Amino acid sequence: MQLRARFTRLERYVLNHSLGGIVGAIGVIAAMIMLINFVEISRAIGRRAKDITTFDILNLTLLQSPAVILVLAPFAILFGVMAAFANLNRRSELIAMRAAGVSAWRFIFPAALAAGTLGVATVLALNPLASAMNAEFQRRESQLMDNYLGAINQPIWLRQGERGRQVIIRAKSRIPGVGIRLQDVSLFLYHVRPDGHLDFVQRVDAKEADLRNGQWRLTGARSAEPGSQSVQFSAYTIPSTLNERTALERFAAPSAVPFWSLPGVIGRTETAGFSATSYRLQFDQLLAMPFMYAGMAVLAAAFSLRLVRLGGLARLAASAVALGFFVFFLNQLCNSLGRADVIPPFFAAATPPLLALLSGFTLLCYTEDG
Repeated sequence: MQLRARFTRLERYVLNHSLGGIVGAIGVIAAMIMLINFVEISRAIGRRAKDITTFDILNLTLLQSPAVILVLAPFAILFGVMAAFANLNRRSELIAMRAAGVSAWRFIFPAALAAGTLGVATVLALNPLASAMNAEFQRRESQLMDNYLGAINQPIWLRQGERGRQVIIRAKSRIPGVGIRLQDVSLFLYHVRPDGHLDFVQRVDAKEADLRNGQWRLTGARSAEPGSQSVQFSAYTIPSTLNERTALERFAAPSAVPFWSLPGVIGRTETAGFSATSYRLQFDQLLAMPFMYAGMAVLAAAFSLRLVRLGGLARLAASAVALGFFVFFLNQLCNSLGRADVIPPFFAAATPPLLALLSGFTLLCYTEDG
């Protein structure tokens, strides 16, 4: 009750306007993205896939678009809050608030709170939903093009790891169908020393390999160990730490992995001997997303406080958009530097949101507090 009393009617009014502006901006951006995706999917898939219908293309568009919308969501926050405050300014409501002695910090806080709350909802719910839809898009796209796991007749590489053992798997191609079935497979087994070095233990070649119930079932296998002759087996099994989902994670982009699955993917990737930097960076970026959204809201509000009668509001709005694009490209630059291990993933993820927040606070301090 005490928190509700502190959240005054004026702040709720600004909050409602900010949410309305954000929802409107997201709707416009979503419509543009879906239109572009529909045209692109029609061009890229419609010409190659057989018996594809307009309904199939529309379905693929609906599955792919949420992941792209989330990438551009900071711009929706920027444009939405800017439009809301420009509307309040044009109707002289901001003048009335200031004449009543209300500090700008009070009516900017609801906008930042709305954006930050939307960021939390995006991380906890919308990101897993968009990732699942994107995975379904990739599955259906591959089915339509008869190409579910990489291109046909191109080598497939997998790697599984557990304490004390590493297995590298190479296959000529994947057999279409349910599950993981590989053709012309070679498995290289290594023993992991305490110091991390690998000792080659065994090689197994097989005509087919079927991943089922926590093990590879090999057909037409031939096993060989260092210093001994090869042995032929009609059937051979090797324990596996992979399943269909975790095996395909090797081919999935970090952005396609849901937030709740990222810690497990990081652990399995490192156990298998791969670098998990990309997944760690994605995890840190998702944790920083509420601060990015709040920073964009503060930036938009700070650049929209100038009174209409003083002029120059359009120039300030253009400056806010330019700064928003700068933060976006800085985020992409930090993303590239983080994936290349030039800077730690945490700093790569935290730098753009902090810059957006500090820029907005600096402008507010300059304009409101002198």
